[in-house]
Amino acid sequence: MSNLQEIADLENTVQVSARRFEESPYIARTGSPEMVRGVYAGRYLAIHNKEDPIEKYWQLRRKALIFDVPEKPVEINGPDAVPFLDKVLARKVSTMHEGRGYYAIACTPQGGVFMDGVIFKLGPDRFWYVQADGPFETWLLAHSGGFDVTISDPKSRVLQIQGPASIDIMKAASNGAITEALPYFRSGFFTLGGQNLYVSRTGFTGELGFEIYSDGARTDHLALWDHLMKVGAPYGMTFSSTRSLTIRRIEAGILGNLTDIDTTMTPFEAGLAPFINMNKGDFIGREALVDADRRCLLVGLTCQTATPAAGSVILDAGSAVGHITAGVPSPTLGCGIGYARFNQPGEWVGQSMHLKLTDGSLHACDIVSLPFFDPDKNIVRGIDRTIPD
Repeated sequence: MSNLQEIADLENTVQVSARRFEESPYIARTGSPEMVRGVYAGRYLAIHNKEDPIEKYWQLRRKALIFDVPEKPVEINGPDAVPFLDKVLARKVSTMHEGRGYYAIACTPQGGVFMDGVIFKLGPDRFWYVQADGPFETWLLAHSGGFDVTISDPKSRVLQIQGPASIDIMKAASNGAITEALPYFRSGFFTLGGQNLYVSRTGFTGELGFEIYSDGARTDHLALWDHLMKVGAPYGMTFSSTRSLTIRRIEAGILGNLTDIDTTMTPFEAGLAPFINMNKGDFIGREALVDADRRCLLVGLTCQTATPAAGSVILDAGSAVGHITAGVPSPTLGCGIGYARFNQPGEWVGQSMHLKLTDGSLHACDIVSLPFFDPDKNIVRGIDRTIPD
């Protein structure tokens, strides 16, 4: 099942039981009759709130936005936590330092991408894996036999504060404890409005930003929300649905599990080879990856005359060679962009092709590398602090 957030999907809605999925503890502050919500990792999220997503996008790039996101932390702790995680993840966990975060992938035995997310080391034998969409907690339990570990749900809900003003906002929120001295992909416990919470300098937008993790029922979520909104107001921070986040994450080349990547493609085919440590010893999927094709199938596509839509077909000399997994308008580039998944490996980048939309129309398009801009991640690292006009 994909988690699409394209224009057509915002009207393609159904009613479901409110008890079927996990409600946000912030809904009393964010909910409205106009809100369109989706489900991700078994949690509700606001994908549209009748706001102008392009206006919110520029606020994200120029000031800051706060997002109530559904990524789900899963806790792994116990004496065997390190060897267990080294088995289920393709990233080397045994060398992690406390307060460090790694982007890490879990593969199927056949070498496909089962899950992606960020692993944080909270203590010597305590980790949180902040998972994307999919049944990862069940997967961990299924592979935990023979390991002295406990897999649990800490009931943590995640807020993201993203944008160039996020450093100043988090500094104010933490009474000066959080500064630029906290590097990218580092984390720790900080007091925010009188509550001790885990904070990481990460995000899902390609912009400078932070994620704040609540502590289940021990957290007064509405008091936290009010505190963050109060300190963020002088810097122009407002709440946004994830529509603006989706546009920016695709520009930044951030992939969505079950939408852009899934079990039918290897991490190499997804362009994620740098995050696969084939030399660390055995892990689930390693044997299948040893002789796997290292060439990438998932790249970028730009179109000057239309916005690529999921399911659109990519044509090369009239023959279908791939399709779009997700597409958005790029306000920064001034054109439509999308992820192009090709049927076969090839030297696709640099070629000009045609895009056949779901309405049957044909448009010229170009195949490009990912991300669409800022390949060195200077924006998210805070090196490039240029505010777009």
